[in-house]
Amino acid sequence: MSQSDQRLAQLQHWTTAVLHEVVANNSQVPADFVLNGWQPVSGDASFRRYFRTEFQNQSYIVMDAPPPKEDIAPFIDIAERLLSGGIHAPRIFAQQLDMGFLLLQDLGDQMLQSMLQPENGQKLFDQVLPVLSAMAADCSGDDLPEYSAEKLQQELDLFPDWYLQKHLGLSMSAAERQSWQALQSLLVDNALAQPQVFVHRDFHSCNLHQLADGGTGVIDFQDAVRGPITYDLASWLWDRYITWPRDKLERWMTQAGMVLAPDIDTQDWIRYCDLMGLQRNLKIIGIFARLHYRDNKNAYLEMIPRFSDYVIKLLPIYPELKAGRVLLEKYLNP
Repeated sequence: MSQSDQRLAQLQHWTTAVLHEVVANNSQVPADFVLNGWQPVSGDASFRRYFRTEFQNQSYIVMDAPPPKEDIAPFIDIAERLLSGGIHAPRIFAQQLDMGFLLLQDLGDQMLQSMLQPENGQKLFDQVLPVLSAMAADCSGDDLPEYSAEKLQQELDLFPDWYLQKHLGLSMSAAERQSWQALQSLLVDNALAQPQVFVHRDFHSCNLHQLADGGTGVIDFQDAVRGPITYDLASWLWDRYITWPRDKLERWMTQAGMVLAPDIDTQDWIRYCDLMGLQRNLKIIGIFARLHYRDNKNAYLEMIPRFSDYVIKLLPIYPELKAGRVLLEKYLNP
C-alpha cells in the first residue's frame, strides 16, 4: 500500500470514529459507512485534499492537510474569527491536529463561480459586498500575520522569478530591473497606505458558496492576514473566470468605497483598488507559473492570459505607471 493510500485509510478510519463519537452520540455506525459515502471534492492550489461523506442524511466535509506541508491550526483560528464576525464559515465538528484531519460542516457545492454571468454581475456584487464589509469591520485582525512590505515584495518577486525566468526563459536588463523596482515600491506603498483590516486573501468566486438559505458561505480562508482594505475587493473584481468591463469595475469600486471606507475620497479609493489589483494580478501570474512548473498543477498556466490582460489594460490609466508599462507590455503582450 502506498503512503498516500495509507493516509487515506487513516483518514477514513478517523472520520468513522469521530462521526460515531461526536456526531452520532455513540449510535451504531454501519461498518461500510465511510467507503460507501466517500467522494473526493475539488481541491485548491495547496497540498490539502477534501472529501464529502454522509451520515444519517447529513453531509460533511473531511479535510486532509498532511503535515508538515500544511498546518490546520490557522484554519481553525480563522474559522472562529469568521464565525464570530457573523460570516458563514464551516463549523468544525472534530479535529486531529497532529494528523492534519478536520471534520467540517458541508456548505454545499454551488460556488458563486457557477453563477458568473454578465447579467448577474450587479446581483452577485450586492451579495458579496456585505461579506466584505463584515470581514473588514467585524472580524478580528488582531495577532494575524501582517501583510507587510516584505510579504508584498516577496509576492511581486514571483513574477520575474517564475513567469519571466522559468516560463519565458528571460531576464530583465539592468534598466528594466530599475523600472521594476520603482513599480514594486509604488505598489507596496499603495497597499501600506490603506486602512489595515482582516483580509481573507483568496476571496474569489470558487471560495464563495451559495447556501440553501440564500446566504454566502466562505471557505479557503486559512491564509488570512491583517492587510489593505481593498485586497479582498480586488480579488473579487478581477476574477479568474470572467472579465468585467471597466465601467462596471469603477461602479462597483465606488459602491464598495461608500460601504468600506466612506471617509476616503472616491478617486483616491479607486486608485487604491486599481493598484492593489495590479499587485495581486502580477503575483497571480507568478503563482500560476509556479503551480505549473513546481507543483505539476497544469490547469493554472492557461489562466495566465486573462491576468496579463488585466495588467495591460490598467497600466495606461495612471501616468506614474509609465515606466512599468513599457516593461510589462513587452513581456505580457502575446
